[in-house]
Amino acid sequence: MRKRNPNAGLVVFWVKLRQRGYTRSITGLWRVLRKLSLNPVKLPNPKYIPKPYQQMFYPGERVQIDVKHVPAVCIVGDAKGKKFYQYTAIDEFSRFRYVEAFEEASTYTSAIFLEHLLKAFPFKIECVQTDNGFEFTKRFGNTKSDSNLTLFEKSLAEFGIEHRKIRPFTPRHNGKVEMSHRKNNEYFYASHTFYSFDDFKIQLKIHNRKYNDFPMRPLGWVSPKETLYNFLINGVTYV
Repeated sequence: MRKRNPNAGLVVFWVKLRQRGYTRSITGLWRVLRKLSLNPVKLPNPKYIPKPYQQMFYPGERVQIDVKHVPAVCIVGDAKGKKFYQYTAIDEFSRFRYVEAFEEASTYTSAIFLEHLLKAFPFKIECVQTDNGFEFTKRFGNTKSDSNLTLFEKSLAEFGIEHRKIRPFTPRHNGKVEMSHRKNNEYFYASHTFYSFDDFKIQLKIHNRKYNDFPMRPLGWVSPKETLYNFLINGVTYV
């Protein structure tokens, strides 16, 4: 049986044996297999091979946007029980980031965030990339007509910005903003509490200023702010 099923695990092997009249318990089978050195030969799992990353060549070529729910444990005092949201936009070329606090996540707040983002980024945005959340798109809604565009999508069209949506259930395709949110958990939300929405806005703004001034390895240990300045003023790139 082991020669015919060299890769079968303990449970599968035990079931196959029982179907042929085997009466020992599964623990008894395990002891026998171990004694006779008949443990299964485990095959290596096929590894995911990512596609080569598409390198951006100038600021605004593509900007990733996502929304993060602020951990409830961070909201204390009179604000306890409320919901706060962090909208985040990251320029893929320079890693320059803009964040804003909201008390809801909807297509309306997404459109407002886009307007503020266009004023905050000192360069033209050609493409915005998001996931398929309903605060951004009705891609998986009941209707597919252009008349069913969200307010956020209408705002993008008004400003002449391409909207690129990632493949469903693959957040790694929005990897830079997803990584930013993970780092926020580690360096910001893990050690900060907010007593009001205004308190959250102030602390988030300070944290984002520190982020844009912090040197990064992918940028050759230059900060996002300096990378952006070097390109816009001196035409220098880290690529």
